[in-house]
This record gives sequence, structure tokens and C-alpha cells, in this order.
Amino acid sequence: MKRQGASSERKRARKPSGKAGMTNGFLMEVCVDSVESAVNAERGGAGRIELCSGLLEGGTTPSMGVLQVVKQCVQIPVFVMIRPRGGDFLYSDREVEVMKADIRLAKLYGADGLVFGALTEDGNIDKELCMSLVAICRPLPVTFHRGGGITDRNLQRILEGSGATEFHCSARSARDSGMKFRNFSVAMGASLSSSEYSQKVTDVAQVRTLNAIAKNILV
Repeated sequence: MKRQGASSERKRARKPSGKAGMTNGFLMEVCVDSVESAVNAERGGAGRIELCSGLLEGGTTPSMGVLQVVKQCVQIPVFVMIRPRGGDFLYSDREVEVMKADIRLAKLYGADGLVFGALTEDGNIDKELCMSLVAICRPLPVTFHRGGGITDRNLQRILEGSGATEFHCSARSARDSGMKFRNFSVAMGASLSSSEYSQKVTDVAQVRTLNAIAKNILV
């Protein structure tokens, strides 16, 4: 059976976590949901990866298998999304227990940092919950998750207007599936905004474009 791009599981030397990846005075973090996208992000010049699953839902916790293989394939730091489901950021007690368990597993499988967010029912940051999660994350760094998207159309304006030295993007483009047999009368899951035979993968060229814009402004 033909499979797409199997890679070596050889471990490589890694950059330290935390502020690692901040070269030239800025850090570009790319949000990815696959091993291929992680590799492309690094090739394009990303300084850090935010590893997720379910980007159609805004990003949820990835499998530990994906984390393990990504860590084998890239040298840049990998921050792991801790989000038990899509939708809002108001979590039940059981969902909080899932988040705590996922943090412990992500640390065990080599995460360089964790990413999460939690809100109260009135839309304020749930400081008590966030601090309890931060305590479990220690000594790893944490990013608070809840923001908008970066593109080559708004990056210059955002960097110039905010003075930020770190930015986050997905930099993805559509790629046709390798499937030859296609059954268009049945779709996997709910109604999709794009075909299941079109895969969203981090685009090396887009990462390089954003990297060049940031260098031109910040360096």
C-alpha cells in the first residue's frame, strides 16, 4: 500500500525551549495540525510551533502520537494546545480534569510549552482556573490562547502598530488529496466548508513571506 512521505524517526539536536526560536529580534510561531505542516513551518523559518488538532474548530488538543513524531522531526520548540473541545472557553469540572491530564501527558511526551485559555460565563478571564493550570505546567512556559489570525495583508500593520516581537499564524494553503477513489455522495462528518479531498497544509512559501515581512520591519 502506497503511503505519503514516511520520515526517519531519528532524533535530532533541539533548541532549548522558552524564548528559543527568537532570532533576529522576533519570533514567528506557526499553528499546525500535522507532522507535514510542522516540518514545512520549520523549513519556512518558523521559530516555534503551536501543535493542535481540529483547526476547523479553532484548535484542540493533539494526540500524543502526533506530538511524539513531531518532536522527532523538527528542532524548533513545540508548544501544545490544551483545549478539550471546540466552541467556547467556559469549561465544566470534567473538562478541566481532561485539561489537567492532557498537560501532564504533553509534558511527559516532550512538549516545550503549553497553550490554553479559559473564560468565565460573563466572558472574563478565569484567573483561578488559569493559575491552577499554570501550576501544573511548571516549569514549562505557557501561552494564553484567544486571538485572531495573521496574514501577509495585516502583519505589517499589526507589528508597526503594536510593537510586538512575537506573532502567530497558520500560513496554510489547500493541497489536493492523494486519493484516486472519491465518493462525492457521502462526506465524512458534518457539512464541510471544503472538500474532504482537499487538505490544508502549512505552506513553506507563506511562512517565508511572513518571515521576510517581519524581518523588514523589526530587524
